[in-house]
Amino acid sequence: MTDEIPEIDSVTGTGVPVRGNDIDTDQIIPARFMKVVTFDGLGEFAFFDLRFDDDDDQKDHPFNEPQFQDASVLAVNANFGCGSSREHAPQALMRWGIDAIVGESFAEIFAGNCLALGIPTVTADHETIVDLQEWIDEHPDGEIHVDVEEETVTYGDTTVEATVDDAQRRALTEGVWDTTALMKSNADAVAEKAAELPYVDV
Repeated sequence: MTDEIPEIDSVTGTGVPVRGNDIDTDQIIPARFMKVVTFDGLGEFAFFDLRFDDDDDQKDHPFNEPQFQDASVLAVNANFGCGSSREHAPQALMRWGIDAIVGESFAEIFAGNCLALGIPTVTADHETIVDLQEWIDEHPDGEIHVDVEEETVTYGDTTVEATVDDAQRRALTEGVWDTTALMKSNADAVAEKAAELPYVDV
């Protein structure tokens, strides 16, 4: 019934470190890039104002550095994704190539929007994240394994404990994170239930 939705037990890929606390959704995707009909193409505008100056010249930012262009695991600090509830933020990161985010903490709505895209948001303490970010700088081609089921992050010879919200972990590992696909795959049952409801005009 839910075969269309992949189970996400783990994510493996190279990393990109984006440092700083309280990086909000407007920094992740500035509002002027949200005037789109679809989310296609948003990836190129991720962190745009942090990556480019007013003359569109590149600034110093990890998303501009060639060694991180194929990275799929984002390592961040505290309260990442705070600010507005715009779903464009995780959409932009996903379209840039991010499959998982490991950080100190996440804004709740941002984490929920990530879950709707199948992107795990995994937390660990400050020292653990700083060590991971430094390792990524030193090993940009090194693989990071984010185990959602076991709640661990492995890089090089190091495995650290991490935390995945229980509801998120179940949704990802059981393949029930995409609520739109779930409704489509259960369209008959949804229609049948709607027909039973006295307040739904079918």
